[in-house]
Amino acid sequence: MPENAVNDTISKKDTIVLKKEPLDAVLQTKADYQRRDFQKKMVYLNKNAQVKYQDMQIDADYISIDEQKHLMYARGKQDSLGRIIEPVITTQAGKKYETTEFQYNTLTRQAIAFNARTEENEGVITANKTKKYNDSIFAMSRADYTTDDYYIKKKDTAADYFLRARYLKLVKTKNKSSIVSGPIQMYIEQVPTPLIMPFAILPFSSKRSAGILIPSFGERQDVGFFLNGLGYYQPIGEHFDLKILSDIYTKGSWNLRPEMNYIKKYRYSGNFSADIGTMVRGIKGLDDYGKTGTYRIAWRHTQDSKANPFLTFSASVDIVSTKFYNNTLNNNYILNQNVLNTQQNSTVTITKRFLKLPVTITGTASYSQNFATGLSDLRLPQMNVAINQFYLFKSKTGVRSGLLENLTVNTGINLSNFVQTNEGELFKAAMWDKLQTGVKNNIALGTNTTVAKYFTFSLGANIDNALTTKTINKFYDPIQNKVITETNKGISGYSTFSTTASIQTTLYGQANFKKGSAIEAIRHMMTPSIGFTYSPDFGGSGYGYFKNYYDANGALTPYSIFEGGIIGSPTTGLVGALGFNIGNNLEMKVKSKSDSTGVKKIKIFESLNLSGNYNFAAKDHPFSIITITGQSSFFNNKLSLNTSLSLDPYRIIYLPGQDAGIRTEEFGYFSVQGFNVQMSYPLSSEIFGEKTDYAKKYKTKGEVRNENYYFDDDNYAHFDQAWTLNVNANYAYTKSSASRTPTRLASVGLDGSLKLTPYWNINGSTHYDMVTQKLAYTRIGFARDQRSFTINFNWVPFGQYKVYDFFIGIKANILSDALKYKDRSFTQPNAPF
Repeated sequence: MPENAVNDTISKKDTIVLKKEPLDAVLQTKADYQRRDFQKKMVYLNKNAQVKYQDMQIDADYISIDEQKHLMYARGKQDSLGRIIEPVITTQAGKKYETTEFQYNTLTRQAIAFNARTEENEGVITANKTKKYNDSIFAMSRADYTTDDYYIKKKDTAADYFLRARYLKLVKTKNKSSIVSGPIQMYIEQVPTPLIMPFAILPFSSKRSAGILIPSFGERQDVGFFLNGLGYYQPIGEHFDLKILSDIYTKGSWNLRPEMNYIKKYRYSGNFSADIGTMVRGIKGLDDYGKTGTYRIAWRHTQDSKANPFLTFSASVDIVSTKFYNNTLNNNYILNQNVLNTQQNSTVTITKRFLKLPVTITGTASYSQNFATGLSDLRLPQMNVAINQFYLFKSKTGVRSGLLENLTVNTGINLSNFVQTNEGELFKAAMWDKLQTGVKNNIALGTNTTVAKYFTFSLGANIDNALTTKTINKFYDPIQNKVITETNKGISGYSTFSTTASIQTTLYGQANFKKGSAIEAIRHMMTPSIGFTYSPDFGGSGYGYFKNYYDANGALTPYSIFEGGIIGSPTTGLVGALGFNIGNNLEMKVKSKSDSTGVKKIKIFESLNLSGNYNFAAKDHPFSIITITGQSSFFNNKLSLNTSLSLDPYRIIYLPGQDAGIRTEEFGYFSVQGFNVQMSYPLSSEIFGEKTDYAKKYKTKGEVRNENYYFDDDNYAHFDQAWTLNVNANYAYTKSSASRTPTRLASVGLDGSLKLTPYWNINGSTHYDMVTQKLAYTRIGFARDQRSFTINFNWVPFGQYKVYDFFIGIKANILSDALKYKDRSFTQPNAPF
């Protein structure tokens, strides 16, 4: 062997090293029939084909693999006409995707799927074409999204509703996923609806998420077709969320409604809201054209009762323009009858309590608007210092007895600033000039004791002290031919007092009937009381609270210098009146098979009271108006009845040609001056029949268009057709000596609902004025509860506002923020914080 033979052996450098194939690039395949084309570098899998690659598994009827182009193609099972009858199922990262055809590039990891079905959280997406860019981003064309549970579980071949977008992007991250789309339209039962949104972001998360607010749509006679409540919802941090709503009308009216909610758990919660808009009526250039600006500002604040028991703050502020409800652009105010409001009140209150002091301090600011007069009452600020009731004397034995030991004192001081103004004067010099300031103190003393075992004797006294910064002076001006009222600035006040003494007892009586009779007994409880009230005549000249002026006829006319003021006026005329009150309660016992005792109590009158008084010090008409009030309920407390009657014991005569009457001193006529009766009765299907157990009565159960029914032997469908009807009636009669013609008010109100089918419901309310013989406010509503959404239709057919409103709401929780069918803001009980 030559010397260099050793060098000819295979060296380490010449060793053949096989390239290690990465594990994640290995394809695992199986099928009933497999074929490999080595020349074209193709693999064909037929019947029960399966490919596993990395974290992905493809199951299909046919799969081809192009090893040269790094492409996999899969197709579902076809019938004899070439239609796909079984889909391709692709599983990746625990998610299943169904497609008719599927193509995947193993090199770029991108995929294209046709007629893909993708389930995400509570919904499913079906798209004609889907392109997967990576594991996080999927682009889809002609895509439909639905949350219909029947369709998701393949109980139905078509969804009852879906949202369709021409282009849609599914973005997936580790913790959540979301859909982003361009214009998107709602379809119901394959029929397109006018609900089209310019874009949509549907976040699939258990947390609060931003999203489009779906509007209702309809038509109003005065302002045209509309979208009501179109907007956007945006959560802001942990403690805030924001909604911006808009109302748009085809005749040019518009309204913007921002609303911010806030909450701090176990501390407080509240919200700010506003309505700012422009009402356009008629056609520009014509006489009926009108353009009105409207606004409403509201604030609600509630403090948690556990936050601070010694300091509480609350606010209920609602300030609107004078003609806001006459020009409302938010149809919710029409449907919930806010447009009938004649007054709006706002209040802000802060209350301070003390651990060791028996004092409660309350500060209030209030604002009240009267839409009929256009005037507003402003009280700012108003403070009340109340001292808790206390006993003036201590008990010697520990058990209080006698008049002295039961003597209690209630007292407090009230400071108030008040002004009545119109909208244009608010917080201007004219308003401050009319502002009145007043301080009032009340001291109430009271005590009682038992006399002769059966009588309760009570004594009481009231002392009022008041100060104000403004009083008035009146005089008749013959040049202007009217009474002039001047305002005097300066501190002035008055003090008044009154005393009362009364005695009361309770009497019982019972009438028993024969054994076996339908009525076993009638029980009568009567509570009579008499009392004497004394109050001096504070109209005397010695007090200086009243003055006189001569009117146009030269008659001396008295007036109070505190008339119309913030602290009120003292009483005039000596009062030494004996008053009486007789309270009655009447009930009976009747036989009853439904009661376990065999006896049932029926209230004839829960209360029937007769009251009046006789003033010994009065120069004329010593007897007062006699008042009778009654309250009762019948039919297991369903029918509620309240009534009142006022009788004048003196004769009233009316002279020919005069409307006002003259109240004479002739006693004993007892003419009706007022009568009122109110009745309410909630009727329902349960009252008129026992509830049927359909499961026991009918053997067959089934569905008709997804509604559950029970079928009898003749195959007729049955279900519980529940209904309710609330009846409210009111009659009022008023007559006084000031007018010959009495005033009558009579109305009947109905409010009810009827279940047409298990998922169809009709509801409504109406009000009929029997005096004018006209229907007042009337609303009719229809509601349809579908599998995955609800339809609500409300219609006001006549009146000032003729409107119909149509709303579709999606039930799925996953869309409750995005489409806002339900308000899942954190101010609601099931908040995620």
